[in-house]
Amino acid sequence: YIDDIFMTWNRSEEELRKLLDDANTWHPNIKLDYKIGNSLSFLDVQLTNNNGILSTSVYHKPAAEPYVTPFISDHPRHVFINIIQTSLARAVRYSST
Repeated sequence: YIDDIFMTWNRSEEELRKLLDDANTWHPNIKLDYKIGNSLSFLDVQLTNNNGILSTSVYHKPAAEPYVTPFISDHPRHVFINIIQTSLARAVRYSST
């Protein structure tokens, strides 16, 4: 079972690493795997810290299938419009620029 979380931290990186490493000892079945940096992907969003300003954009996992439905498929025509509208709405919601 895997859960993803995102957090920000205002103290030192050393303190954060110590907290997360300590948390890994609290229970044998819980393993925290963490990434610390100025830019990272979280779910479908790329988050970047630009000198204290958080910016976001759409992130596509390299192994993920693209949002494509062949136009010659038997799907009703409104499905194609919905795919385009949903993809554009997601891009607007996820992008800070």
